[in-house]
Amino acid sequence: MLLKYFYDQELAHASYFVGCQRTNEAVIVDPGRDVEQYLRTAEREGMTVVAVAETHIHADYVSGARELADRIGAKLFVSDEGPDEWKYLFLDGYASQLLHDGDHFMIGNIRLDVLHTPGHTPESLSFLLTDQGGGADQPMGIFTGDFVFVGSIGRPDLLEEAAGLKGTAESGARDLFGSVERFKKLPDYLQIWPAHGAGSACGKGLGAVPSSTVGYEKRFNPALQFTEEEEFVRYILADQPEAPSYFAVMKRVNKEGPRVLGAGHHHPMLDVSGLAAAVGAGNVVDLTPASEYAQGHVPGTINIPLGMLATWAGWLVDYDRPMYLICEPDQLEEAARILHKIGVEEIVGAFDKSAVRSSGKLTQSYSAGSPTEWSQAVAAGKAKLIDVRSQEEWSEGHVERAEHHFLGRLPKTLDRLSRDERVIVHCRSGARSAIAASVLQAAGFQDVVDLRGGYTAWKRDGLPTVKS
Repeated sequence: MLLKYFYDQELAHASYFVGCQRTNEAVIVDPGRDVEQYLRTAEREGMTVVAVAETHIHADYVSGARELADRIGAKLFVSDEGPDEWKYLFLDGYASQLLHDGDHFMIGNIRLDVLHTPGHTPESLSFLLTDQGGGADQPMGIFTGDFVFVGSIGRPDLLEEAAGLKGTAESGARDLFGSVERFKKLPDYLQIWPAHGAGSACGKGLGAVPSSTVGYEKRFNPALQFTEEEEFVRYILADQPEAPSYFAVMKRVNKEGPRVLGAGHHHPMLDVSGLAAAVGAGNVVDLTPASEYAQGHVPGTINIPLGMLATWAGWLVDYDRPMYLICEPDQLEEAARILHKIGVEEIVGAFDKSAVRSSGKLTQSYSAGSPTEWSQAVAAGKAKLIDVRSQEEWSEGHVERAEHHFLGRLPKTLDRLSRDERVIVHCRSGARSAIAASVLQAAGFQDVVDLRGGYTAWKRDGLPTVKS
């Protein structure tokens, strides 16, 4: 058997290539949309990808299942558990098998047994892997999807928090407790191969180690230490990270079937003369580094540097409007690849950063200052201080006169702020607050200041803070 691990750092997403070396057939477990990586591996190893197995309908990235089914005819092995509203709707025309608890399927001499492990979502499955080609008659590991992670388990509140399905969080938590009790009965020696690592919003406190064992998690995973259901429910629903708003879009896209991109998909560079129309019609995201953007930028654009695009674009862009970029030409396809992975489909193209900067259209800027420069203005009520960090960071400590507006939800909470007063934004170190400054200016705020060094600098300068 051949088992290869793929990790998308931007999305904290893990997927797996499982191949039978006797038949040279392979299955991809929980593939991402960038399917070329799996096809290159298959070619290099002399194997053919014949199947895709999905643990559930994913909420945090666009699945590559349909792309592989359409491009190479891979058979889809997907869940038929859970309520009718969470069934796959794009299977017609593709080879597929609907899976239920107790089923199994073969990829060459590799056997995958199906466990229904609901809680994170109602339809969630796990796959026990047995390498019968190697002579084994017992499983060696389990693909847990978003059920059990290293050091954590999947959150049960996403359907309620992101998809707006009221009342599903508690019922999901109770389902999850039942799944955990079943998991604890598995052999300790089984390896665990989860679909996410540290940084994912699909759970709290995920570890950065790529794999673990059932026995280790039973001993040290905090979520597996509960024996009483009510205690477990209280624990698992408390202090979960903010659920990105685009998760609701991803659930729908992956259920209905994402658009097939095909091989060699490219996006054009656009003439700068069309920039004003783009700002009026769509999202225009400038990938320029924040320090440069602050000195001069096109009004109506928002600034998300390339390295932060996967984290914040899904929160801040309008999925119903076309997407335009301002960037270096060699950044366009990488940015488009990231955006496609989080379901931004209508990427019209990009304006060359150099052409934009020499066009005379950089008519807006914002200032930056240190905490010592602005603390007196904040204390005197002459400026509104906005903290755009997470709820967890805010609870650990914040500036007393600050207002909390988490960056991901800032576009929806802007109406609580006055456009007639000076607004100072800060985060922990300055990266997120620079994005927030651009969001505020794009929404019509004229007097915006980015607090250089953020909360870290505020505390380092000995300025007062409070704790919730």
